[in-house]
Amino acid sequence: MKRNIGRIDKADFPLLNLFDIEVKIDTGAYTSSIHCKNVKIEDNFLKCNFLDEEHPSYHEKEIIFDEYDVKVVRSSNGQSAARYRIKTEITLFGKTQPIYLTLSDREEMRFPVLLGRKFLSKKYMVDINKTNLSFKLKTKNEH
Repeated sequence: MKRNIGRIDKADFPLLNLFDIEVKIDTGAYTSSIHCKNVKIEDNFLKCNFLDEEHPSYHEKEIIFDEYDVKVVRSSNGQSAARYRIKTEITLFGKTQPIYLTLSDREEMRFPVLLGRKFLSKKYMVDINKTNLSFKLKTKNEH
């Protein structure tokens, strides 16, 4: 049974120590991506910082991944680019599940995370008239 999700929401990424992060549901995107900076490879480890200093959830912690790969991603303007991809976890509607995220500089974008079709399919039905369905459920359950 698919769960309804709105066009935007807030999700937790517990392994990245990121909580209540705004996500945009993007049925035009195949892959999901997250905003990050200072991406570098050192001794076969991928290192980066998530979000920007202005973001309320920003922490200066450099996150280190020993497992990652590279995917070729085509952007909305048709340009193809190689991006690093990590596997982590996302929590929506109180349920934590694995997700692959490509790393990209989304500084100019309003939402630090895009959730694409590969993650959404078979799990969610998008209702473009709704927003923050998971976040509202979370805050309701906290009271």
